[in-house]
Amino acid sequence: MFTRKKLIIFTFIVILVVLPLAVLRSHYVVPILMYHSVSPRATRENRLSVSAASFERQMRFLKERKYNVVTLEELAALISEKKKIPPRTIAITLDDGYKDNYEWAFPALKKYGLPATIFVIVEEIGRPQQDRLSWEEIKAMQESGLITIGSHCMGPDPLTKISSVEELKRQIAESRRVLERELGRKVLAFSYPEGRFTSQIRDLVIAAGYKVAVATNPGRNYPDDDVFALKRLRISHTSDNLFVFWAEISGYYTFIKERRRK
Repeated sequence: MFTRKKLIIFTFIVILVVLPLAVLRSHYVVPILMYHSVSPRATRENRLSVSAASFERQMRFLKERKYNVVTLEELAALISEKKKIPPRTIAITLDDGYKDNYEWAFPALKKYGLPATIFVIVEEIGRPQQDRLSWEEIKAMQESGLITIGSHCMGPDPLTKISSVEELKRQIAESRRVLERELGRKVLAFSYPEGRFTSQIRDLVIAAGYKVAVATNPGRNYPDDDVFALKRLRISHTSDNLFVFWAEISGYYTFIKERRRK
């Protein structure tokens, strides 16, 4: 039986062999990597975690192979303005605001000079469990010039489970206001909790003043160039294998993934 890693490799090779180059190019999607927890204690059972060692190898891979790593806001501007996106362009995001982002991901990003966007859940910042970022850690990363802070709502619940429009507005708009007040800068990036959204939620994000929003897997029928529903690639332990990581960041993995789910 195929493991997920073997399936990725096999499918990717078949696609490259079978499809003409022109067809592949028409399905290219700029890779936006989605991480969550980055820690030496990462386990294979937790699909939202990667090991600190694996993350460091992946960042070194991007640096040594001269990928054009840009901020999410820069990528959104290129897409919105319909400008030509340089080859091997990529963006890095981390969701939820885990404390280990400061302890392990941030040092690796600094080591290789790579920008990233971290989406924080405002009501969980500095919580007593001490498993989320503190305001001091968030500000220190922002001051480095490499880390952009975005909103992941006030609380962690998916917006699609909230029926009150007023509560939706609070989750979306108030989280931006709090972050801007505490950080002293504009907050323009938003991440839908669990990647879920509706057209109404998307409209509220736009109305709140954001310039870009990321989802997870909106699906093959959703436009690849909608800057308020950008598709991302979840990076997990399967990407410990750098060939798999390379396949996922090729720009064609979204095309492969969406057809595998058909």
